[in-house]
Amino acid sequence: MPSDQIPAPPSPELFVDGVRAFQTTAALKSAIALDLFTHVAKGADAPDTLAAATGASSRGLRILCDFLTVAGHLEKSAGRYSLTPSSGVFLDRRSPAYMGSIVDFLASPEILRMFFDDPAAYVRKGGTVGAGTIGPDDPVWVTFARAMAPFMAPVARAAGEILSAGNPGMRRLLDIAAGHGLFGLEVALRQPEIRVTAVDWERVLDVAAENYRAKGIGDRLERKPGSAFDVGFATGYDLVLLTNFLHHFDEATCIRLLRKVHAALGPGGRVATVEFVPDDDRVSPPMAASFSFIMLATTHGGDAYTLPELDGMLRAAGFADSQAHKLLPSPQTLVVAAKPG
Repeated sequence: MPSDQIPAPPSPELFVDGVRAFQTTAALKSAIALDLFTHVAKGADAPDTLAAATGASSRGLRILCDFLTVAGHLEKSAGRYSLTPSSGVFLDRRSPAYMGSIVDFLASPEILRMFFDDPAAYVRKGGTVGAGTIGPDDPVWVTFARAMAPFMAPVARAAGEILSAGNPGMRRLLDIAAGHGLFGLEVALRQPEIRVTAVDWERVLDVAAENYRAKGIGDRLERKPGSAFDVGFATGYDLVLLTNFLHHFDEATCIRLLRKVHAALGPGGRVATVEFVPDDDRVSPPMAASFSFIMLATTHGGDAYTLPELDGMLRAAGFADSQAHKLLPSPQTLVVAAKPG
């Protein structure tokens, strides 16, 4: 066998790296808190200059920057640090694509506690062992609405373009679990006659309203606080958004909500959901497939659903003609279906 085809010997490296992955999370949280990437981009590229810029110790910064270099978030040459291309785009606070804020949600104490308190317990049970994240007015969703907006903004823009293309004149949109409101907002920016009704917890809707006002269309948003399962919907909507929401629930619960959505739409109206959609093998692509584990730890019955599963739920609720659109380069997929009529 040629030497370049000799299998690598067994190694514990993958296992050890997985067990210590929390250290990378801690390093990134530290770097974001210190605004380290922005300071490096501005020219504070050595431990002493970073210490002057951040107020942290030179020793601590040297160790942190070396760790981040090993992890691939910084580069180092002749004792000086620089940003990688990706860090420059996403972790320099001056970049329009900055998304350092996502650590406030993804690595928040509330989320980490659900994962680490007793990991085997939620595997044994098949769902979260506590209240999870879907309790009434859970403050974690205010954090989500503020922290995750930079990550979701390009996804929302891509979805808004697809949902608006070839569909002029939409007038009524229902945005369920609106969160930051960006998905409904992106449609509204392309549909000057549309008015949006947003459903979510009261304080979460405050965040959505801020985003609408920032774009100068705050008067086109109607707030309807409460649970999507309990709030009464009007009828005759042209479009209903269910973005990053179905994955929190089991299939039966999703179908129940989709039937309520079906009743709220006018004939020919559409429902649009944005989800992490794994392939049928459930192990690819990596980020969409691994999302199921997040749902296992944080919800009672949620999952990352495949396209056939989503299509089956939509059909069971009375929808037809579901179509999937990859929202590249994000890991998410837009699925749109119509109410016959």
